Amino acid sequence: METFTHIDEYGNARMVDVSEKDVTSRRAEAEGYIGMSGECFSLLQAGKHKKGDVLTVAQVAGIMGTKQTAGLIPLCHSLALTGCKLLFYPGERPGEGKKDCYVRAVCQVECTGKTGAEMEALTGVTTALLTVYDMCKAVDRSMEITGISLLRKSGGKSGDYVRKEG
Repeated sequence: METFTHIDEYGNARMVDVSEKDVTSRRAEAEGYIGMSGECFSLLQAGKHKKGDVLTVAQVAGIMGTKQTAGLIPLCHSLALTGCKLLFYPGERPGEGKKDCYVRAVCQVECTGKTGAEMEALTGVTTALLTVYDMCKAVDRSMEITGISLLRKSGGKSGDYVRKEG
């Protein structure tokens, strides 16, 4: 039976000891979506939001978020990331229908270390989407952030993971 690694035998929270783990190349990729009105989406694509170039600011914010993960998630190890990329894909999200338009964000991170980079990828994509919301809320306060998930990870003792559709 699997157990939670951040809880000791007495039920206390703990940071996992990774001192005995091997240093390996680690990668992780996460995605998320923000849904918005057609008006808001048009302004975003045209670069006409009052606060400036929304996706460029959100891209930088997401990258900064990856570097701050250990300061935000209490039991997360600090990682020295060797690479980070945050990409946006504006368009419709198939099968959703709650909002007119979506922007998909994908965060990819890399490091060499004793623990994985999944939390950094998830934090990066979430920070980027929250930044889009913050910059666009004057136009559409009903935006929805959805579908934040780990797409894949590689490296480490547990091996590779690829999210299955559905």
